[in-house]
This record gives sequence, structure tokens and C-alpha cells, in this order.
Amino acid sequence: MSSLRNEGCTLTGALSVTTAVRDAVSIIHGPDGCAHHNFSLLHALQYENDQLVLPSIISSSLRETDIVFGGEEALARVIGRAQERHPGAIFVLTSCVAAAIGDDVSAVCGEVRDIPVMVIPTGGFLGGGFHDGVISALVSLSYLGSTGSPSGMVNLVGEKNLEYEADANFHEVSRLLALLGVHVQLRFVRNCSLADIRKLGSASLNIMRDASLSGVGAVLSDRFGTPSLPAFPVGFEGTLAFLEAAGRKLGIDSAGAIASEEAYQQQVIRRFADLQGMAVRIREPGPAPGPVLAELEKLFCFDLQDNGPAPQIPDPFPVGTAGLSRMLHRWRRLCRA
Repeated sequence: MSSLRNEGCTLTGALSVTTAVRDAVSIIHGPDGCAHHNFSLLHALQYENDQLVLPSIISSSLRETDIVFGGEEALARVIGRAQERHPGAIFVLTSCVAAAIGDDVSAVCGEVRDIPVMVIPTGGFLGGGFHDGVISALVSLSYLGSTGSPSGMVNLVGEKNLEYEADANFHEVSRLLALLGVHVQLRFVRNCSLADIRKLGSASLNIMRDASLSGVGAVLSDRFGTPSLPAFPVGFEGTLAFLEAAGRKLGIDSAGAIASEEAYQQQVIRRFADLQGMAVRIREPGPAPGPVLAELEKLFCFDLQDNGPAPQIPDPFPVGTAGLSRMLHRWRRLCRA
């Protein structure tokens, strides 16, 4: 049985996005167990990543009678409770139970209220998993964005909010963009406000976290006319290609940025010169970018064997030059232990 993260709950995937909006409330239209499970998971992961903020989640607390006779009244009541918190918006996520009993969630949420109430379909067992929930939430929240004149800045789209190195990857992409004289306008969606999201349509470039979000990039391009890059950079050569592509999309000469990054990469390679010729057997827990592994094998002349120290390829793969440096540091510690 596969245990990859993208095979998990659709609801959890969507919540990993909606709970990253600081001034909004997420309602789970379903039994309390769905809310308890997801609140506990998100809180534990945020705490582990030094984010000491409780996820803003409320349950509609569906009971047996609601399942038999319909849970629309329960949903209307919990929306009223959420309004008492005076959020900027309310996101209603449907559980498998609510989807199965056929509640008209859109009708309940479509009633006139002082604040926007947005439905995000996440009834997972009717089709979909964790990644589908992420995409559903990103597409839904994009409708909160406004069109604007290109700002010359960049949006990062679909950062993996449950990823341990999410902020380290953000800082690396920000560092690379700074070499081009460009700044990040919006992290869509991570630790942002509704006012931030309204700027979504004014960026000059959207950068997807990875290629699996190409559909989201297409939606943003259709709505706002914003070009996109398909993924964060991986590998030494991939990082240089990222700078070239970003510069081309933004109309910026990237030659100086690429030269600066090449010099930094050579420093990193020299720093790990003691890895040259090391006998290793590299473990791959998930899909790894083959060209990057080939690049590392060529640079360090690894002696690939069936036994001996077994450094592991992280999943997701490290971002940029700094990500490779952290990975090589871990490999050196393991192989020298």
C-alpha cells in the first residue's frame, strides 16, 4: 500500500492551504472526528516547525440525525458561529460524509452575508487525494485575487506547507530572485492575509512549487494573464537554468546573476571536496530527479555500491544551491560516522 503524502486525505490537503490564511476561518462540514484529526495533525506539524499558531478550524459537528435528514441546518449554524469571530472570510470544506449525503452546501454558503463564504469541495472518497485538495483550495482562493498592473514582483504558488524545509526553500528562491533584482510579492498561500491575496493578479511572474501544479498556473494565466515558471529549481545546473528562465520571463538580463551563482556553486563544491570518490549506495524513497543525481555523481565521482553508507535522497528534493549544500552536509555526516 502506498503511503506517499499525495495519497492522503483531500480535506487535509485543502486545509494545509486554507489555514495558512491568517484572517480567515476554515469550517469542516462533517463529523467532529474529521476536524479533530486534521486540527491535531496540522497543529503538531506547525509546532514542529516552530509555528506556534493554532489552526483556525471549526466543525459543523454532523450527527446521525443530520446524516439521515440532511446537515444543511448544522452548516448554517456553524457559519453563524464563525461570523462571531469577525474573520475576513470563511472557507467551507466538505467532508466525505457531507458529500455522500448530498447537502446543498453552495446554497447555504450563497446566502447574503457581510463577509465572503467560499465553498471548497473536498469529499475525498468520491475521488481525489491530498494533492487534489491542495489544487482545489488554490484554485478556489485565486478568485479572491484582483487584476492589477504588473508590479515587477513574483508570486510563489503552492508551497508545501507541511514540508519541514518550506521556509528554507522560500529563502533560497528569494535569494536567487534577489540576484536578478526581483522580490517576492506573495506566497500563495503561506502565512498571508486576505489583503495579500488580493494582490495575486498584479505579479509579473508566478513560480509554481513543482510541475504537478501546472493546472493552477494555467488558471492564473487565464484569469490574470500572468506568465509562470513550472517549478522551484533543483540541482546546480537547474538553478542556473532557473535564473535564465526567470530573467527571460521578466525581461531582465540574467548574465550577471548567473555568473554570481556559478561562483557560489564552485565554493559549495570545493567545500565538499572530501566526498570525492566516496563509496555509497544512494537510497531513493520516492521519485528523484535523475539528471541531478547524474550531475552529483559526475562532480564527486561517487563509487556506487550495493553496501556501505546509504545517504538518502530527500523527498521533496532540495531546492537550489543552498538545498544541495544542506543535503551534502547530511550525506557527509552519515558517511563519516
